[in-house]
Amino acid sequence: MPVIHTSVTTDLAPAEALRILTDFGPGRAAAFPNVDQSTLIVHEVGDTWADVTEGNKLGWERERYDWDPAAGTITAVTTESNLWAAGSRWDYRIAAADGGGSTVQVRLERHAKGVMGHLVGALIPLLGARTVRSGLVSALSAH
Repeated sequence: MPVIHTSVTTDLAPAEALRILTDFGPGRAAAFPNVDQSTLIVHEVGDTWADVTEGNKLGWERERYDWDPAAGTITAVTTESNLWAAGSRWDYRIAAADGGGSTVQVRLERHAKGVMGHLVGALIPLLGARTVRSGLVSALSAH
């Protein structure tokens, strides 16, 4: 079970960073490099939750997003995927940074499913933190 931790500091206020990460509108695929428009399906969205399928040609996952603006937290738990078992997850914690802006901490936990999931999962300790950090910088910069 690969788990990675990484963080990004941005000039955005914590509320704005949270808004961007929970924006499931038409710009999501353009903002997140690992999300193809062809796999993005927004099933339902509530005030502090969403049921979304997203990914790319290699892998996709349906996730239940839940967020708490007051706490600055977002969780995305996998409910279905071609690579990852249910219970795989993303956890974000957004906090005000010293001097302004915010720090976004990310924890990614993967439970592989199938041969391809195990192969991709083996790369996560090697490339995962850099890939996640790069995607997060891209998303926060796109808005």
